[in-house]
Amino acid sequence: MKFVHLKVSKKPNTVGGGAQTNVHGLHFEQTTELRDIFTNHPRYLVKENSIYDEDIKVATLFQKSSLYRDLLIPKGIDYKKYISKKMLPDDAILVHSISTLFIIEKKFQSCAGSVDEKLQTCDFKKKQYTKLLHPLNIKVEYCYFLSDWFLKDEYRDVKEYIISVGCRYFFNEIPLEYLGL
Repeated sequence: MKFVHLKVSKKPNTVGGGAQTNVHGLHFEQTTELRDIFTNHPRYLVKENSIYDEDIKVATLFQKSSLYRDLLIPKGIDYKKYISKKMLPDDAILVHSISTLFIIEKKFQSCAGSVDEKLQTCDFKKKQYTKLLHPLNIKVEYCYFLSDWFLKDEYRDVKEYIISVGCRYFFNEIPLEYLGL
């Protein structure tokens, strides 16, 4: 698995990376959506919320309430029967070949604050999404996409916790291999 370290800046990247930047992983920063990454990836074609690989639909993208509007409601799922409050993912991708929804929460910080404690909620959120998607036989993976702020040693315990409860975190890149693509 190849990782490329890119500094997350406050300004959107308007110049892009090198020729191989998106070949092995998905690079994005605070202002980037997962859709943009796949749109700019040389292997994939994005049409509306669908991702295609050689004319085969391999995945569907969701953001915030589109998870409910475009996936759950059309399948007859009333979230209130499974969870008490809607959860709105920053980004999510349903990979059809493995029937898995990857929830991707982006956490960017440049000073101590409330995001510190939000990182400790991944176990609860993954369990809630799992209950919600169980009727559709869709597995759930939950990960954080973190800014370099969280590379500090003071986040070692929380990062160990994230892994211990079956969630993941990434910096600067989410490997396509993790997404099953």
